[in-house]
Formats: sequence, structure tokens, C-alpha cells
Amino acid sequence: MLTQLWHAGVLNRQMAVVLGRFTAYKTGASDNGFDMDSVVRWLRETVKVPVVTGLPYGHVDVKFGAKPLFENVSVKLGGGNRYGLIGANGSGKSTFMKIIGGDLEPSGGNVSLDPGVRLGKLRQDQFAYEDKRVLDVVLMGHTEMWSTMQERDAIYDNPEATEEDYMKAAELEARFAEYDGYTAESRAGELLMGLEIPVEQLQLPMSEIAPGWKLRVLLAQALFSNPDVLLLDEPTNNLDINTIRWLEDVLNSYQSTMIIISHDRHFLNQVCTHMADLDYGELRVYPGNYDDYMLASVQSRERVLAANSKAKERIGELQDFVRRFAANKSKSRQATSRLKQIGRLKADTIEVKPSSRQNPFIRFEQKKVLHRLAVTIEGLSKSYDHPIIKNFSAMIEAGEKIAIVGANGVGKTTLLRLLAGDLAPDSGSVVWSENADIGYMAQDVSDEFDTEDNVFDWISQFRQAGDDDQSLRSVLGRMLFSADDIIKPVKVLSGGEKNRMTFSRLMLGRHNVMLLDEPTNHLDMESIESLQMAMEKFEGTLIFVSHDREFVSGVATRIIEVQDEQFDAEGVQWVLNLPVEHKAEFQQSFINMTRGQGECEPLEQA
Repeated sequence: MLTQLWHAGVLNRQMAVVLGRFTAYKTGASDNGFDMDSVVRWLRETVKVPVVTGLPYGHVDVKFGAKPLFENVSVKLGGGNRYGLIGANGSGKSTFMKIIGGDLEPSGGNVSLDPGVRLGKLRQDQFAYEDKRVLDVVLMGHTEMWSTMQERDAIYDNPEATEEDYMKAAELEARFAEYDGYTAESRAGELLMGLEIPVEQLQLPMSEIAPGWKLRVLLAQALFSNPDVLLLDEPTNNLDINTIRWLEDVLNSYQSTMIIISHDRHFLNQVCTHMADLDYGELRVYPGNYDDYMLASVQSRERVLAANSKAKERIGELQDFVRRFAANKSKSRQATSRLKQIGRLKADTIEVKPSSRQNPFIRFEQKKVLHRLAVTIEGLSKSYDHPIIKNFSAMIEAGEKIAIVGANGVGKTTLLRLLAGDLAPDSGSVVWSENADIGYMAQDVSDEFDTEDNVFDWISQFRQAGDDDQSLRSVLGRMLFSADDIIKPVKVLSGGEKNRMTFSRLMLGRHNVMLLDEPTNHLDMESIESLQMAMEKFEGTLIFVSHDREFVSGVATRIIEVQDEQFDAEGVQWVLNLPVEHKAEFQQSFINMTRGQGECEPLEQA
């Protein structure tokens, strides 16, 4: 710290006094009323000294029942790095995050924060603040400022407050000013508007805010205090592409140490400086973003396997020597030496555990092949309280893979429901090819699983001619449902499991047209990658909504971008792909567009 102060040019008489008290405190000579947290906070906020903080964790264990979720995890995180915490569903990522945030006690070991560290975290209980004003929920993210404000206001609201109380209020006012409290509401408002919360909703109670927007308010709460340590569990959920891009810029501008759980590969690539991989109860940290991690982890595993193979070969040679010459007195000393070498080689061999990650096997086939046009849309319009889709027309060829992107609320889901026949248009028409066989996946599939059926009985209702029980079990097995899983009631399945069941239904249906609304929701990385591969190989017609930019750029042959909240002829931009040999160029063009680094030029519709 002394070195930091010296280089910062703030080592003056006032600081000398503070540092003298700090030294006395640290050596145990005296505490002198020294409040370490307050001084570290003062160094950051008043003197603007960049005090570096870390998150040391030692031997953290978590066990539910007899089986440990992870054991003896020891790692130090800090230095303003942004860590992407990844691992298969059920590996303990959210549990680990709760332990760091103090929401869950480990079964053994300890977690410690450096003194004076301010912690911010994205809370998952979106209904915890129903009686609170939206702006106040954000302000509560700065706990010290909020408690100071509450204590001060309680004095002002007390008609029996004494002169001593008002002296206390004056001290609280000074502290409130140190926290920049007088600009707090405007700063909170800027965050909320960046997250596209309408201005007119900022003064409303949380009970009047839609669930998807509540999560955005909680995200603003986590960001508000510009904390030293920021914990974000799936921060991109319910965000559209433009808002995700805004969040990337905000996070990249912060100096905080961050731990982020996300299944959005592009987001991890844009934000993370390190990846923390939790697999089979072990945590390994890799430098770089998600793509760097994928390469490094494969290379690391290959190096270990190669070293183990070489050691195994050498052990075989040594054992052969020992077998041949152990009984030979003239060679006994050499045989003993070889035995010691074998022991050392075995001790140095690194056990390579199979990964806990599992990839479902997804393959979409079609019974009938469509030719030429798949669907013709003419003058399609739909309104609720206001027009959502207005006079929209399009012709979609068989075999096209069309992604629909744009801000939340512009009508993407409404269009899919109109195409699926789930909604009736106010005007216009949707005419499918005579042989079109449509499979539809809603954004929220939970209603389909509101039944007492078990997994096997539920999937049985979608069997086709020729599908026997073994065929159904085979499909479920490929989607990672075990023999024990298939007797589970479907209503207790997780969101990811329900989506995998929905993909099983679509696989059995053998449709030649699929309409998918946010199909990557609730999926882990492995399932997203398997789904992307399946959709790339699907030879039928595909129309889908997604906010996952890697997924969109990997699958789509055309993109409908809804601009300026207008789903009409003026507000829709058709982005066509280049020839197949230029696919990479098209993908980079789309990625740059969503980064705000350029435009993906529209081409004439075919």
C-alpha cells in the first residue's frame, strides 16, 4: 500500500498520520479507534488510490447428503480480473457463487474477503422487493450509502429528535456526500435506462414491474455501487442483443474483480479475462476468454495424456528389465534402481479424470422434403394495446434458416406464434406449402409439462408410426435421461431438462419446418453446442428467435433485424448471407454489428 501511495503522489502529512495508525493497528501495538474498512474505503473514494483487493478462498468444501459437490477447492481471485465460472449443469457453479457471496455456508473450510472490500451481487429472487420503489431497489445496491440515508431520514422524520440527534444527522450528511449520494438517483436512473427500463416506471413499486424487467432492476442494483467484487449469475438472461452489448461495455469499463456465470459464449469472450472451470469438484483457472480456454484446456489435456503415455511406456520397459534380471545377483542392484524409477514415474503420473460434461446427441430429420417456397406472408398485422406487427410481408424459401433479432417487445415471439397458427392475425395471411409439417417450440415450455405424466409417458404421446418403446428410450438416452430419470414426473424437471424433452419431441416429429423461440434458454454449454450442430445440419426450413450471437451467426443463412421497434416494411432489415465460401465473413460482419463496431449491410431480398 505504501508503494501505491508513493507512486500516486498522495503521501502527505494527513496520510502519514493515517498510515501511522494503520501500522500500529497491523502490528497490534494499538488500535487507536482505527477502522480499517473505513480507511480503505477513504483511500479509494476520497484520495482515489487504486487499492488492489483480492478474494482468497482456502479449502472450501460443500456436501449435500453423502456426496460432496466439491472438496478442498483453494484459489485466490482478484486483481480486477473478470472470471467466467463455467461447468456442467449440477457441477456446483451457483452453489460456489452463493458461498462467495455469503448466502451459503460451506461444509468445511473458509471464504475471506480483503478488509474494506465492497461486494455486489446479482440477486436471483426477483420478488424480494415488491413494496419498494424501482429507484430505491437500485440504491440499495450501495449498502453503506443506503443505510446512511435511512438512518439520516429517520432522524429528520422523528418529531422528537434532539439537538444531539441533529448533530448525528449532520455527520450522516457528510458521510452521505462522501458516497456521492446527492447524485445517486440520477446515476441509478442512467443504469436503468441503459437496461431499457422505461422512465415512467422508475417511480413505480416493483410489484407493478413485469418479471423480465424485475431481473434488469436487480442487475442495475448489483452494478450501482461500482463494487470491488461483483458476482453475476446469468446476467444476460432476459436481455436482448443491444442490451447485452451495453452490459459488455459497462462491465469492461469497471475495475472490479468479477465472477460471472453465463452460457452466452460471445458474452464470455467479450468480457472475461480468465475462465474458472469447475469440473468433478475441482476448480482450474485459465488465462484468457472462453475461446482461449477451449484451446488451452484441450492442449493441457493432450500434454498430460502424452506425458502419461510416455511414462507408461517407460514403466513397461523398466518392469521388463526387473522381471528378467531380478534373480540375477550381478544385476540385482540395477533391478532395484529400476524399481525405484518405476515408483517415481508412477508418483509423477497425473490422473486424467473423464469430464463430468455430457453432450446430448441431437439430430433433426424430416419425413418429407419441401421444394421451392416454404411460406408466403402477405400484409400480416397484429395489435394488442398498440400495433406490434404492421403490414409485414415475406417469402421464405424451403431450406432457409432465418434468425429474428431485435429488442425485447418488438414482436419476435408474436411473429413465431402467428406463423405457427398459435395466434390469429388481425389482417393479412400466412400460407404454408401444402406439404409443410411444422414443429413449434415456445419460449416458455412449462405449460406443456403441467401434468402428472412421467418422462416416458409424456414422450410416448409423440411417437410416430414405427416408434416402439425401445426407440423412445433410445431418444431419451441420447438426450441424457437415464433409466431412473424416465420415471420422474415431468413437472419436477429443471428448465434445461424440459427443453431437452422438447427437443426429443421435435426429433420424434421429423418435421420439415421448425419454429423455435429462444431455444438455448436454460441450456448448458454442451447442450447449446449440440443444438447448434443439429440446426446447422438440419436440411429443412428453420425460423428462430435468439439473443445468442454465436448461435445466430453459426446457424442463420438470413437474419431479420427489427429496428427502431417497428415490425413493418420500414423497420425490418433483411440481412442475407454471402455465398457459402464467405460464411466466416458474414459471421464476423454480424458479430461486429452487435458489438457496435460497424454495420452488416442489408442486401436485396432474394
